Amino acid sequence: MSSIAIFCGSAPGKDSVFVENARKVGETLAAQGKTLIYGGGRSGLMGVVADSTLAAGGRAIGVMPESLAEHELAHPHLTELHIVENMHARKIKMSELAEGFIALPGGSGTLEEIFEQWTWAQLGIHSKPCAFFNVAGFYDDLLKFLRQTSEKGFTQPRFCEALIVSNCIDNILQQFEQYRVPEMKWEVPELEWVQQELAK
Repeated sequence: MSSIAIFCGSAPGKDSVFVENARKVGETLAAQGKTLIYGGGRSGLMGVVADSTLAAGGRAIGVMPESLAEHELAHPHLTELHIVENMHARKIKMSELAEGFIALPGGSGTLEEIFEQWTWAQLGIHSKPCAFFNVAGFYDDLLKFLRQTSEKGFTQPRFCEALIVSNCIDNILQQFEQYRVPEMKWEVPELEWVQQELAK
């Protein structure tokens, strides 16, 4: 597994532990020779992960919609920067480039991105692992809610079990290498266009 997508906040958060762990993620990706795939921003945890990856000699590839790039929010020193039409194209491009997805602490955008990839995995659009880097218990309540969706019959247990959760980035990456794809939920012919976009 040579490329990892990181979803995280465009703000640094109010606790230095978030920045410290974002820096550790970048350093670890670089040390393991894995390319960082992320949203292309220079601020918040996004910028920290990119900066630490590059400082450690790693590769960082950003994917940013035109509207955000026009506001000069793009990181200026990336290995590559892909400017795409909109947010939907951004997620498709990131999914195409990455072999696994990790959510660091962040807000609604981070959640939207990781949940879409997790949903695509359930539908068989891709077979890549998804993980929550649970820094300082940041995702504890969310994970409790996801277990409830399974207990109440809205999420099949195998999909919750397939989510990788750890407060250690090395552990997450190790589990990625051992990932076993759960049986998909069902075939979804109307989503074949997504698969076609990812195959380009």
